[in-house]
Amino acid sequence: MCSGNFAEMELTRRHGDTATQNNPRVIIIGLGNPLLGDDGIGWRVVEQLEHAIKNYKLRIKNYEFDYHAGGGLSLMERLSGYDDAIIVDAINTGRAPIGTVSVMSLDELPNPALGHFGSAHETNLQTALQVGRALNASLPNQITVVAIEAQEVYDFSETLSPALADAVPRAVESVLNLLHKQLDSEVAHSRI
Repeated sequence: MCSGNFAEMELTRRHGDTATQNNPRVIIIGLGNPLLGDDGIGWRVVEQLEHAIKNYKLRIKNYEFDYHAGGGLSLMERLSGYDDAIIVDAINTGRAPIGTVSVMSLDELPNPALGHFGSAHETNLQTALQVGRALNASLPNQITVVAIEAQEVYDFSETLSPALADAVPRAVESVLNLLHKQLDSEVAHSRI
């Protein structure tokens, strides 16, 4: 993490598979700010996901969890060195009921400035990735977004609204499904 933003550094925690942390392939990032109520849903989902993966005992060997409050360039820097990324974040499209969980590629986001993928103070993640690739940065081949429709993301609170708290298990299940698909794909490729 090469950001000079102290608040952002304070709001970033990393956890992972310690046996394989030296060569992780997949990063799972919860985006948001856990002090801003529903904006912290990305963090809450990834916290629950860590517990679920330990309980399921998935055979994914190279993964890392991260909790990040930044977007744009700082998020692109955090993705460096991974083959795949799953990003969990709150979005506000106004197109779905609050608490709706959607899974899409980064390119399918209806607006590149949604959630923490963009910032009023810097570029959006898609543009940051273009810059990183132009500079030959090692960036993920695939970035999948698990987005949870939210409305109140600026209220100071350490708790989620009831609608978003109810969405956490669905979002965790969505990420687990993505990881199972990746595992199935790895097994299929190893048999070829």
